[in-house]
Amino acid sequence: MIESSLSSGQVDLSPHVTIQPPISRCGHGPGLILIRPLGYAKCQQQNKTLDPEPLKKWAEESFTVAQITVDEKSAIDIPSLRELLQEAERGLKERLECDTKEKVGLIVYGSKKDYAPQFEDSLQAALVQGTALIAAVFFDSWDIPFFQSTLFQLSRPMEGGTKDGQTTHVYSDVSSPSFMIPGHPDFKISTAGVSHTRSVGFVKKYMGGPFFDLEKIWDEHTYYEFEARSVEKTMATMVPEPYVNHVPTLTGGIGRARLSHFYLNNFIFNNPDDTALELISRTVGTDRIVDEFIFVFTHVKQMDWMWVFFFFFFFFFFLVPVIESSN
Repeated sequence: MIESSLSSGQVDLSPHVTIQPPISRCGHGPGLILIRPLGYAKCQQQNKTLDPEPLKKWAEESFTVAQITVDEKSAIDIPSLRELLQEAERGLKERLECDTKEKVGLIVYGSKKDYAPQFEDSLQAALVQGTALIAAVFFDSWDIPFFQSTLFQLSRPMEGGTKDGQTTHVYSDVSSPSFMIPGHPDFKISTAGVSHTRSVGFVKKYMGGPFFDLEKIWDEHTYYEFEARSVEKTMATMVPEPYVNHVPTLTGGIGRARLSHFYLNNFIFNNPDDTALELISRTVGTDRIVDEFIFVFTHVKQMDWMWVFFFFFFFFFFLVPVIESSN
């Protein structure tokens, strides 16, 4: 994810169309239209995970996003659906943050059964020549030949196979196309993460970006965290609602307030002065970096977050054998 600011700036153009400017430090990016069925509107209220809803997740990647929520009437009425698409496209073009107005991507979330039966035909008919829409991502086997480049992310194989201009990924470990929606009963966070990364790579390819130097961003983050030791500047390199989870010690924080508290009181100023990261390997992906490094320090002060590790180490490697031998 790209580093983000605090304010989201979300604007409702109408009951059916919402504009979300980029939630990124650069504050601008290409336009993207999301379509979701009305039934997904309440999923965020049930979201107990750390994943944001798609509208925010794409804005964190520095896209200017227009989300269309389709009810039964607009799903079957071609003029109504066409007007919603045009309203969304106009809304993007009017935003100063949208910096590639001649190219707009489209993502349709959900399965065919989440919409009215006529929606597939209505959507194809509602798309008109001259639109800025150039590429699409679908989560069901929609037959929308309007697009020359299409990515399908499916829960079961597509009947008839893949055609020219189509890329298909099938996820056999999910039960429905709703696996991408946090708060939905079928949401699967691990598969959703892989799918989102593939969607980001596909959309950026055809939209011409946005591309960021993730290594530079990560190095800036670790500089403020371990060298400059600034809680404020460290937090400024992160998304609006970030989380850190030190898996071996189960320490960290969820959300800006709690993570800031953890950095201030338990981490940044608790590390010894000679703390350093010795990089061994680095893997850079479309939207993430994975580092393997050695954490070097002289243990001359109390380290709250590290103490938990020593406690678990003692428990599992010293107490557990005693318990087993007593049995």
